[in-house]
Amino acid sequence: MAFVAVYDANVLYPNILRDVLIRVAEVGLVQAMWTETILDETFRNLKANRPDLAPGALDRTRRLMKAAVRDCLVKGHEPLIDILELPDKDDRHVLAAAIRAKAQVIVTFNLKHFPAEALAPWDVEAVHPDAFLEAQIDLAPEVVYGEIQRIADSWKNPPGTVADVIERLERNRLVSSAAASKGPFLTPYD
Repeated sequence: MAFVAVYDANVLYPNILRDVLIRVAEVGLVQAMWTETILDETFRNLKANRPDLAPGALDRTRRLMKAAVRDCLVKGHEPLIDILELPDKDDRHVLAAAIRAKAQVIVTFNLKHFPAEALAPWDVEAVHPDAFLEAQIDLAPEVVYGEIQRIADSWKNPPGTVADVIERLERNRLVSSAAASKGPFLTPYD
């Protein structure tokens, strides 16, 4: 059985983090899942906060995300929403999706919105993206490094390096220096 992670909207919002998380799923390290509601929240916030981004380009990104990760959409979780208890009732749909998907983790920046005692009955854990990516590095450093390299290779103006990708993740506080410096990123074959 695959390791299943539901990605919350807040981890799909930052472009560079979204790219890393999608690529980790695309290569099969994890079965990433989300709902149309999670995507709606992600792209509604992007459109509101980044008017410089063309709506057509954002719609294309949404389509590409769904095409990149096989079986990524959770459906049929809605009946669970009203029975769930979380500090922020607006986050119940994320937990409902995790339960329906039989996910082991919810990857989110909002750990306080998903307290362990509320998730434990469902065998789900909330994990910060930093810890999630660190675990992926521990499991398959060459694979994660290869995906980071592919991101760097996709940058054309200016061209990027693995160090540039890591620096951008750190600068935007999307991963910590500790996770980024675990070795595999910068010295993949030591």
